[in-house]
Amino acid sequence: MSNAIFQVPVPKNEKVLSYQPGSPERKAVKAALKDLKSKEIEIPMTINGKKVKTGNLISMHPPHEIAHTLGHFHQGDKKHVKAAINAALSAKEAWENMPWQDRAAIFLRAADLLAGPFRAKMNAATMLAQSKNVYQAEIDAVAEFCDFLRFNVQYMTEIYQQQPMSVDGIWNRLEYRALEGFVFAITPFNFTSIAGNLCAAPALMGNTIVWKPADSQIYSAEVVMEVFEAAGLPPGVVNLIFADGPEAGKVIFNHPDFAGLHFTGSTKVFQSLWQTIGNNISKYRSYPRIVGETGGKDFVVAHASANPKQVATALSRGAFEFQGQKCSAASRAYIPKSIWKSVKKHLLADLASFKMGNPENFTNFINAVIDERSFDKISGYIERVKKDKDAIIIAGGKSDKSKGYFIEPTVIVTTNDQYLTLCEEIFGPVLTIFVYNDKNYEKMLNIVDNTSPYALTGAIFSNDRYATLKANKLLKHAAGNFYINDKPTGAVVGQQPFGGARGSGTNDKAGSILNLYRWVSPRTIKENFNPPMDYRYPFMEAK
Repeated sequence: MSNAIFQVPVPKNEKVLSYQPGSPERKAVKAALKDLKSKEIEIPMTINGKKVKTGNLISMHPPHEIAHTLGHFHQGDKKHVKAAINAALSAKEAWENMPWQDRAAIFLRAADLLAGPFRAKMNAATMLAQSKNVYQAEIDAVAEFCDFLRFNVQYMTEIYQQQPMSVDGIWNRLEYRALEGFVFAITPFNFTSIAGNLCAAPALMGNTIVWKPADSQIYSAEVVMEVFEAAGLPPGVVNLIFADGPEAGKVIFNHPDFAGLHFTGSTKVFQSLWQTIGNNISKYRSYPRIVGETGGKDFVVAHASANPKQVATALSRGAFEFQGQKCSAASRAYIPKSIWKSVKKHLLADLASFKMGNPENFTNFINAVIDERSFDKISGYIERVKKDKDAIIIAGGKSDKSKGYFIEPTVIVTTNDQYLTLCEEIFGPVLTIFVYNDKNYEKMLNIVDNTSPYALTGAIFSNDRYATLKANKLLKHAAGNFYINDKPTGAVVGQQPFGGARGSGTNDKAGSILNLYRWVSPRTIKENFNPPMDYRYPFMEAK
C-alpha cells in the first residue's frame, strides 16, 4: 500500500556513444552484428505473454544484402488479432489499477536495460533490419528510445500533479483514468524508437496495447519486446502481432472496445483509417483517441545573409542521413542566387566524399533504402527527372538493386518552383533545389508555405535577424518543428517535442506531456465534508 508521494528520478538525455575505432561500444556492436548474422531466427507473435507460431513463415533480409536471410516471422490472421484484443482487455483491469509508480518502474528499468545489456543487440538489429549506420541506429534505437521511456515517466507525474482548486468544506480532485478499451499501435520501419514509444506511452498511462509493426521492422521490434519482458512488463499489456494491415483493421476498427489509435506512417493510410473510424463511430463504447504523425515535405530556406558552408552541411546531413527516410528529412531547398554557387560547391564536395554500402562497414555514410517497393518508387522519380526539361540532376541519379536497394544521394535543381519533386513526398535520398532571386525572399517564403500539403519540419538559415523574423512569421503554420540555422532533422526528447500539422498529422508532440494527455480520460471527484440538510436557499426567505 502506497503511503508516500514519490519523486521519480530526474530524466536526462541518454548519451550518444561515438563508436570510434578502439572504443568498447564499437567492439560490442561488431560482435552483436556477427552473432545475429551467424544464425537464422524465427520470430513468433507475442499474445498474452505467450509466443504464438503459425507456421506461415515470412523471410527477413537486410535491405543492403538481400541474398542473406536473417530469419523468418510467423504471419498471423484475424483470429490472432482477436486473441490479441482479448488479451489486452483481460490484462487491463490489473494493469490500470497497478500503482503508477510500479508502472513507472517497469519502463524506467526498460530504459536502463536498453542502455546497458541490450544496447549492442538493439543497435545491431536496427542496423541489419533497417540498414542504418551505427550512429543513426544509436541515436534512434537506443538514445531516443531511452529518452522516451524516462521523460514520459516525468510527464506522467506532472499530469497527475495537475489538480483543481478546493474551497472551504469541499475537496476537489482529478484522477487520470486509462481509456476504456484497448489502444491499437501501428508503427513504421524507419525509427525503432517510435515503434517502442507508440506502445510504451499509452501503456505507461494504464492502457493495454495491440501492436502491429511494419513487416520490415519486425526483426528489431522483437528486441523491443525482449526489453519490455526483461523489464517485467506483465503479459497482455503489449501484444505484438504480425498480420496484414487491412485484415487487422477489419477486426480492430469494428470492435466496440477500440479506444485509441497511435499511428506513425503515411498520410494516405492515416486518412483512410480516420475515415474508417468515423464511419464506425456508432459502434464504439467511447470516442476513440486518434493520434498520428504522418508525411512531410520538409524545407530549408536560405537567406542571402546565410553562411553557404553551413547551409551545405545542413543539406548534406538533413537530406541524406538514413537515406532521407526520415519524415523530417530535408527534401526541398530554396537558395538565393547570390550564394548558390558557393552552396553548390560545398554540397557537391560533400556528396563526392560520401561512401555508400553495407552498414557493417562503419566508413559507409549511406546505406540501402528499406525495400524493393521503396526503391522502385524513388528511382521512378529520378528517371522522370532525367526526361523533364525544367529540372536537371547535378549529383547522383544512379541506382542498383542487384545486391541491395542502393540509390545514390541525388540532387535535383529545377527552374519551376512547383516542380513535382518540390511538392510530392518521395521518402528517399532525393533533394530538390530551387534557386531564387535575392529580392524575392518574401515571395519565396509564401511559395514555401503553399507548395505542399504537409507541415512537419522546416529550417531557415539567416544571419539577418529581420529576415529570420519574417520567415518565422510567414512560415508559422508550415512546420510543427521549425529550426533556425540548423537542419530540420534530429529532434531530441525533452528538447524539441516532435510533430506537425496540416497533412503531417495531429501534432500531439511525441516526447512531450502533450502526447500523454491523449491517453488518459480524466474524472473529476468532488467530496463534500458537510453536506446541506435543507434544500432552502436564503433568497427564498419572505423578509
